Amino acid sequence: CITGRLVQQAGFDALYLSGAGISMSQLGAPDLGLLSFHEIVDRAKRIADVVDIPVIADGDTGFGGPLNVIRMVREFERAGISAVQIEDQQWPKKCGHEPGRRLVGTEEMIGRIKAAVDARADSDFVVIARTDARASEGLEAALDRMSLYIDAGADVAFVEAPESVGEMRRINARLADVPTMANMVEGGRTPVRPAAELQQLGYTLAIFPNSLTRMLGKMGQELMAALKQTGSTEGMRDRM
Repeated sequence: CITGRLVQQAGFDALYLSGAGISMSQLGAPDLGLLSFHEIVDRAKRIADVVDIPVIADGDTGFGGPLNVIRMVREFERAGISAVQIEDQQWPKKCGHEPGRRLVGTEEMIGRIKAAVDARADSDFVVIARTDARASEGLEAALDRMSLYIDAGADVAFVEAPESVGEMRRINARLADVPTMANMVEGGRTPVRPAAELQQLGYTLAIFPNSLTRMLGKMGQELMAALKQTGSTEGMRDRM
């Protein structure tokens, strides 16, 4: 909730609720599909309660079959969430910039998208389709998948982990008729570019997931080291 408030205070138009971020803050563990749907929706509701800007929630794989997706969308809407991201990985999923991700077939992912679209009570609730096919099937296959997901009713296209600016440009040329989302992960597979450049490349939306969490972790590490060494936090006061 405190990081949600920081995002709003900085003047951003929306907030992205990262599944990896929840896993790090709630379990002290990486994004390996360890959290239950109940844990995620509870955290989502708490964050939506303390901010006034739209919240985008990471819905992972939908937490099961189409009926689970329906429940997820309804619960997220009740929690005050404005958009959900659903991906085409198998469960348990992995972070989108790690190797070894396993995909479901396109028909199963299309079923997830259709279930989400049909379940929403508010037509303004946004369904974001994510494909992780770039790493295992190549960019063209990922784009073919995404075209099918958009045809199934997804509102925003999220092709995860392109490996060059050229690939990012190809994504937006192929999907020019729909909003697209870029994922900026420091140290990940995709080049981290400024928002203005991403917009020039054709992206509508960009997320910088867990940058804030990692920065807080680094500062906390420095504070604890100073306290252990000096027995006081006074030397860090001007950085608080």
